[in-house]
Amino acid sequence: MTEIRTPRLLLRRWSDDDLVPLAEINADPEVMRWIGDGSVRDLEETAEDIERYEEEWDEEGFGIFAVELLGSGELIGFAGLSVPEFLPEAMPDVEIGWRLGRQYWGQGYASEAAHAVLEFALQDRGLDRVVAITHISNRASENVIGKLGMTGERETNHPAFGVPLRIYAIDLTEYEA
Repeated sequence: MTEIRTPRLLLRRWSDDDLVPLAEINADPEVMRWIGDGSVRDLEETAEDIERYEEEWDEEGFGIFAVELLGSGELIGFAGLSVPEFLPEAMPDVEIGWRLGRQYWGQGYASEAAHAVLEFALQDRGLDRVVAITHISNRASENVIGKLGMTGERETNHPAFGVPLRIYAIDLTEYEA
């Protein structure tokens, strides 16, 4: 079982107990405003998401981690790697992403988890390059992306929703520098 520990977090595979807490995060319009078209997700859609995350782990050898607080074991969201099938122009690159419950924003958890995931991608899984894709107006995610050392490459629009996106990237040589 793949796990990563950081000073405050445990990044791990998904369990049945994660469904309700993740569904609560996905039901928050403020959390979801920068995801796709901004729609919230219900319990059934969240269950489908978790199933898809686990399938990607089995197929690709990487995926989306459940992120929990080490002290309490509380699920605070997710961080991980995925194939950005929603944006064919970004493929075959692998995307890094994260989503945390609103009460965990502004405490450095997203940056802590994302750093661990990026190291996992480039050092453990042997990827040569990782991208991050965000809505152009999502300043909080852009701040995390900047802390990862990723640089903006290009702008595009979401093919299904038309929202403006920015693609950032980092490769192994930039990461090691």
